[in-house]
Formats: sequence, C-alpha cells, structure tokens
Amino acid sequence: MDRSELVELLSPEGLRLLDSLPPYRSAADVVRTVSDLRKAGHAPGLVSAVLSQSKLRAKAETKFGEFASRMLFTEAGLEQATRLRVAALHAGRFSGAGLTNVVDLGCGIGGDAMAMAAMELRVTAVDADEVTAAVASYNLAPFASASVVHSDAEGVDLSGFDGAWLDPARRTAGHTNTSRLANPDDYSPSLDFAFGLGQRMPTGIKLGPGHDRDQIPAEAEAQWVSVDGTLVEMALWFGPLARVGVRRAALLVAADGMHELTAAADSEDVPVAGLGEYLHEPDGAVIRARLIGDLARSMGAGMLSEGIAYISSSTRAATPFATTFRVLDELPAEERKLRQALQERRIGTLEIKKRGVDVDPAALRVRLKPKGPESATIILTRVSGRRTTLLVERVDVPATRAP
Repeated sequence: MDRSELVELLSPEGLRLLDSLPPYRSAADVVRTVSDLRKAGHAPGLVSAVLSQSKLRAKAETKFGEFASRMLFTEAGLEQATRLRVAALHAGRFSGAGLTNVVDLGCGIGGDAMAMAAMELRVTAVDADEVTAAVASYNLAPFASASVVHSDAEGVDLSGFDGAWLDPARRTAGHTNTSRLANPDDYSPSLDFAFGLGQRMPTGIKLGPGHDRDQIPAEAEAQWVSVDGTLVEMALWFGPLARVGVRRAALLVAADGMHELTAAADSEDVPVAGLGEYLHEPDGAVIRARLIGDLARSMGAGMLSEGIAYISSSTRAATPFATTFRVLDELPAEERKLRQALQERRIGTLEIKKRGVDVDPAALRVRLKPKGPESATIILTRVSGRRTTLLVERVDVPATRAP
C-alpha cells in the first residue's frame, strides 16, 4: 500500500466500502467482488485498496482475533506485528513494574501499543514510515491514552518517558514484498541504539527467536516465546522489567494457559542415556533458551545423543514443555531397507521428523513411496551417536506429571 492508496482508503467512502465487504474467503470471491464493485461505479484504485485490506484483515485474525475486522494493515506490518496475546504480556511487564508512560520506538501497525493502551498505560507510538505511522494512528484512534508520532526512532526526545519498547524492523523497507535482513546492523532502530537504551532506562526489545545468542547482553533477561507450538519471538528485558535471578526463560502460550521454565543461565545438558521407551521433543522455546537439561532432570530423562535436542526416558511424564512419543520399533537406517519395512507395514501416510541427520523429509518421503491404509510417524536421528530410524506414536495421556 502506497500513500495514494492510503488516502483513498481513509476517505469516508473508502472506510464505508471496506466495512461493507463480506469477510474474505478465497481468490474466487475476489473476482466476483471486483466485478460487483466496478459495476457499482467505484474507482479501480479504491476497489484495489479495500480488497487488499479485506484480505489482510482475514489473514490478521490469527494474530488479532475479532479486533482484526476493525484495523488497517500493511503486508509488511502484519508480518512483523506481535500477536495480541503476546503483546498483552509485553504490556503487563511495563504495568507490573509500575511504569506509566511508555514510548514504542518502531511501532509498526501499533499492535504492542494497542495492548499497552488497553492496560491504561500512556503510550507514544513512533514509526519512521509515513504510511505505517498513519495506519498505526487509525488502529490506536479508539485509545485516548495513545498517540502516534511520524519520526525516526533514534531521534525522539525520550525525556518524560519512564519505559521504552522496541520492535526493530528486521525486513527491508517497503510495505509489500520485503525480505528479511541478514545483518542486525541494518535493523531500524539499530541494535546498538536499542541495547544502549537498555543501559539507561527500563527497556524491552523484541527480536526474532533465532537471533544470535552471543549478542544477548549479560544484564538482560532473554525470554523465548512460543504460541500453540510455534516459536514466535525472543524478548529482551532490561532494568526493572527483567526478573530478579532470571536470565533465561521459555514461555509457552497455549489453549490451556501459559507455562514457563526459567533459570539464571543456560542449563547444562544431562548425560547421554541412550534410548528408553519414550522419546521427548522439547518445545522450540525450551531448545532456544537452552533449558533442555533442566527439563530432562525434571522428567528423569537423559539425552538421546550428544548435541541433539531429543531426550528419552523409561517412563512417560506429563509436561507442557515437550511432545512425547512412545518408541514402537527401530527401523533400518538404510533407505532401501527402510522402504521395504514401511511396505511390509502397509504404511501410506507417513510423517517424517528428524534431528541431527542431514536429510530432506519431503524428498525422502517421495523416494520411500509410502503406500497402504496405515499411518505412522518415523524419527530420523542419532542414538548415542549412531544413526537410527525410530517408529513412534504420540502419547496423549501421560501417566505421571513432571513440573
């Protein structure tokens, strides 16, 4: 969306037309809707703008739920926007620390600022891109305690603010067809600026979950967050926003609530114990936070192999922090013999998981040519250093409970 499209969209006619559209469902619906709107006399530019927004609103439902239907988006802004459930947790940090006046530097479409304003924090949202700042202004309009400034984040006067939130742009400039930036020095605002701010005032910084751990400042609390099994971010917290004694945390946000592992530092892995009856795959947040050792100790489990993020135990232990599989059999590692073993079991629907081996599961599935009425899951990994293929099944109801 460029400036001219935004002007059309923000006109009274544009907003009325957008809100009158039925929910976006498929590309086939778009063809019919375009025809209907053009027959009604609407200009091509306006039709394009409202249909693009309708599609983005439908896509945004996974992050913003019912609020998406009253918001505006850019494609790039939605891509980087924080899920509302997670944004509420960010806002809760500032509120819980007793802060009241927060600056959101690099606010994007305003998702985090919305959560802060909903918690009655005063928030000033700042973005260097004119279109994005205008979209944020629209999204924040219902909140009296929120305002938007079109400015470069690093040039804002921070006097008067008692906390700062930064979600540095990690993609190339623009509103569509952007690409991920490989060099953190190119982030906007820059990491040097963000980390320097953390030295001076209570600060939270959102980064990608795969961000280089060697760049994490020693004084920051690093919290990896996964939502419904998908790893979504690493947040760094400075000053009173960081919890005492916590420097590593793995937070899981799921339908049944929230679960968190915390530690003062990376945990040491437990010894390799080889293969037991149960294999456990830690959540991505636990892996990134390097808390596998603490999780394994709580479950009475050992490492499956050196440097591989699978743990194994002789008993099944309930934990929200890992997916548990029962080991049914060990299959041949050699591809031809594996294909034969699957054919003998009449397995036609095959899930392939792997860790610690160099293989493309999609390509392997094609070569294995699974055929038959049965379904199965196999795990390609290493057990005590030896390449192994395991036939497993998911365990839904564990017998004992681990913390």
